[in-house]
Amino acid sequence: MAQAFGLYTHQRNNRIRSNFLIAGLFLLVYLTTWGLLLVAYGYGGVPYGRSAFSEANRIFLSWFPFVTLATILWVFIGFRMNVALIGAVTGSQGITQAENPKLYRMLENLCISRGLPMPRLAIMQSDALNAFASGVNDKQFTVTVTSGLLAQLDDREVEAVLAHELTHIRNGDVRLMVVAVVIAGVISFVGEMIFRGFGRSRIRMSSDDSKKGNGLAVLVGVAVIAISWFLAILIRLSLSRSREYLADAGAVELTKNPDAMISALLKISGRADIDGVPSGVMDMCFENDPDDFADLFSTHPSVTKRVQALIETAGGRMPAMPPHPPKLAERQDLPTMVEESVARGPWSRPPQGPAAG
Repeated sequence: MAQAFGLYTHQRNNRIRSNFLIAGLFLLVYLTTWGLLLVAYGYGGVPYGRSAFSEANRIFLSWFPFVTLATILWVFIGFRMNVALIGAVTGSQGITQAENPKLYRMLENLCISRGLPMPRLAIMQSDALNAFASGVNDKQFTVTVTSGLLAQLDDREVEAVLAHELTHIRNGDVRLMVVAVVIAGVISFVGEMIFRGFGRSRIRMSSDDSKKGNGLAVLVGVAVIAISWFLAILIRLSLSRSREYLADAGAVELTKNPDAMISALLKISGRADIDGVPSGVMDMCFENDPDDFADLFSTHPSVTKRVQALIETAGGRMPAMPPHPPKLAERQDLPTMVEESVARGPWSRPPQGPAAG
């Protein structure tokens, strides 16, 4: 009962978050549009006797219906074409059962074991070791794996990665991430273009009252755009990293093999970065290595924490020698984890949590 309640609660919360994110997209688009108008009238000037603020407000109100329709269109395109858009930026290609029967059979068996619809399969040509799921409904759901992952991981480990991505689909995480990418993508793109332009120019304040008012409008517009840009990024960073722990646990539930998941994580660690892929897509991947600010602002927990959770809650065992040298930031933690797991052993305490089954 606790497991079912946790799963359904997570799914319901994801649906609620998705709706809030869509509403947030409209708010951020409105803010960005108003900020752009302030900047435009602040730089371009306004008729005598009027202020940049009044002109920006007047035009914004007249544009409001069109901005709303454009945002609705963007959401529609994002929902209908997200798989194609992600495929275009990653270069992934869909495959059939005949083209890779072993990979297809692995995913099919996992789906059959839980009565889940079979998603599509795609392969991305990259030396990186990673995978991700995309789509917002059963007709779109697609699991994409890199060629590097298929080459470097054994069958047990590949199956664990597939089960992880399948759990993301089942839990509703994929739909939520697609919505977040749509929001962050459009706002981040506009914000980046604006600030690149301002990086090559200067805002000058004049002593003339009208020009001073225009300069203030430019500053306010830039601040509004900056806030929208920051909120768009914050939306991605605020997505709970617990989804990765739940997906790991769900993968263990499907495969009954926590050791394979641990081994896959250790092999992938430090080799997950996909060159040329937008950060929003990397947020959807099996592993997204934390940046130089450790994992404080990362969308994924560190491999160390994920492995530790599998040892403590799923009875997983750390291999005597990691299959792939971990990243430098994790090397100090792994020996301690090995010693603790060997000393305690999976037999000394029963598995706990949702992955115990």
